[in-house]
Amino acid sequence: MLDLTAEPAFDAVADSCDASSSALPIIDIAMLHGTPAQRAAMAADLRAVLHRYGFFYLTGHGVDPALCARALAASKAFFALPEADKLAIAMTRSPHFRGYCRAGLELTAGAPDWREQVDFDCEEPAVDLAPGDPVWKRVLGPNQWPQALPELKPAVLEYQAEVTRVGIDVLQAIAIALGQPENAFAAMYEGGPRQHLKIVRYPGRDETASSQGVGAHKDGGLVTILLQDVLPGLAVQMEDGSWIDAPPIPGTFVVNTGELLELATNGFVRADVHCATTPPAGTARYSIPFFLGASHDGNVPIIDLPPELRAVERGVSSDPANPLLRDVGQNHLKARLRSHPDVAAIHYAQVQHLG
Repeated sequence: MLDLTAEPAFDAVADSCDASSSALPIIDIAMLHGTPAQRAAMAADLRAVLHRYGFFYLTGHGVDPALCARALAASKAFFALPEADKLAIAMTRSPHFRGYCRAGLELTAGAPDWREQVDFDCEEPAVDLAPGDPVWKRVLGPNQWPQALPELKPAVLEYQAEVTRVGIDVLQAIAIALGQPENAFAAMYEGGPRQHLKIVRYPGRDETASSQGVGAHKDGGLVTILLQDVLPGLAVQMEDGSWIDAPPIPGTFVVNTGELLELATNGFVRADVHCATTPPAGTARYSIPFFLGASHDGNVPIIDLPPELRAVERGVSSDPANPLLRDVGQNHLKARLRSHPDVAAIHYAQVQHLG
């Protein structure tokens, strides 16, 4: 466990992060595997970032830039396919919420997001539900892959495996920063971490009916690892209501903590609201967000933080119309039903009230 008495007091560390800064902080995750002094320094920086921002740029992650470039190139090749080839893997064909979604069909807070995307998760067989099984088990199942672009599958799966590794490194670093053993969150994902990944294209303003690429929201998992291409568009809302742009920085990921960590730390860790705007006319913005989630069959525990951190817990912020649940699988299904009402209408007609 991290010896917090050897670190600066939390208030002093937090004050070192300028909340009025126009740029998100940068964390070097390579320090997790460095000397004890390097781990301690990273923990002190990360602890303040988690409480004040919940978002940061990540360096030192060790993911081959060539793999990132290949994943982005395969994504662009998919979105350049004829519409019929894309619709061959339409999400509406999948009770597991996997596959292609046209721009305007996913909703955030009830409003359409103007981005086209393909959703993937773990490569797994569908589950035959037995009487009494929870409905969320229906989301388990195979991905859909386009026959017209066979190179997409190996590019996505290799990239997915690498960012899963990065996400687990980040969770270990977060545990240390919170004064916990580095495996403190392992019980939440060791039974089978969720590996939700999207390839996304935001069409230019001339192709859309709205400036909402994706509406203001929090991510629902543990941590998100975002690969951006070259165009900006991501913005993060601070606790005071102000917004910070998070443009691409070559060689980095943008990382943010999700609602499961906010639940687990009673609000010490922020799950920040963020959004993306559509790019200028005549352009398109590409990104690959990866959401590392907890095993669906688990519940979110409350981590016993050190007294100095527990003293500044904020509690969990939750929309009364969309409350957070500690049952991970139920929480995930609720989110998917709300985001994809077209899929819900086809495959979950009897349980749409859960969303």
